[in-house]
Amino acid sequence: MSNIHNYLAKVFEVPAEKVDLCSIQYESRKVGKHEFLLQEGEICHHTFFVEKGLLRMYSIDKNGKEHIIQFAPENWLIGDRSSLYFNEKSKYYIEAVEDSEVLFLKPDFFSRLLEEFPNTIEKNDLIIQKHVRGLQDRINSLLGETAEERYMKFTKMYPDLLLRVPQWMIASYLGITPESLSRVRKELARKNFITD
Repeated sequence: MSNIHNYLAKVFEVPAEKVDLCSIQYESRKVGKHEFLLQEGEICHHTFFVEKGLLRMYSIDKNGKEHIIQFAPENWLIGDRSSLYFNEKSKYYIEAVEDSEVLFLKPDFFSRLLEEFPNTIEKNDLIIQKHVRGLQDRINSLLGETAEERYMKFTKMYPDLLLRVPQWMIASYLGITPESLSRVRKELARKNFITD
């Protein structure tokens, strides 16, 4: 069973025998490392589900600096919701960090899912509320937490990414320089060494 089938069965509780019906609502594509699924100025027409691999969404400021908004490893959804739902030009890039297999979900994927399986409405609402909570927590973290606190949250949210992405990308996500991240990691290593 594919990851999307497991996701729909587990998260949305779509009956296992009916989960195949959802496959007409997406297209599977192989995406090469550094290939873009979305670029600034384009309209986002899909939500992307990562079957295999890793994607990242980021913006570039007027000084040419990248700001990573989100990583999406296996079983994660990613997309520019403002562009997708309001038909606005995107401010973001979505790029493959690794060779990936990605499902391009049609714009009405979730509304069709709710029509076909009305019992999924409550699950969908919960997912949206968790997403909003996550965004609020991320904003609060960037505004008020130390680099070390942000790094510890990153390791909990993305435990398998520390060896999959370069340090500068982690630093970009955390809103710090790679040098600051290096200092944070050294300090944490020192603390762990002392307490062991």
